[in-house]
Amino acid sequence: MHELSIALCLIEGVLAEAEKQGGVHVETVRVKVGVLSGVDKDALEFSYRVACEKTPLEGSRLVIEESPAVIYCPTCVADRILPSIQHFCCPECQTPAQDIRGGRELEITALEVALDHESATG
Repeated sequence: MHELSIALCLIEGVLAEAEKQGGVHVETVRVKVGVLSGVDKDALEFSYRVACEKTPLEGSRLVIEESPAVIYCPTCVADRILPSIQHFCCPECQTPAQDIRGGRELEITALEVALDHESATG
């Protein structure tokens, strides 16, 4: 299950950024995962929960945004979203896809942190 190693890398990156921002408490981690990345969404969510145990991220939420497969069609001269990863052809003109422009992403897009009530009120 390579999702566990991905979750561990996400956690490492999030903890490093939280420390860099002054030790903020992260409540939500938002990630973008492409449909061509080879990552199973459910396995990543499970792995994240398990890997967060006994860390400062325990109890935080992982929100996954799936990004579609996008190809460039030289016939249409346009980027096109593939309706299915089973059929790598332009959905408009059926030209076979050779230039993949999106769908392989695996990136942290945002962290939602808790406000420190003492600094907000004092």
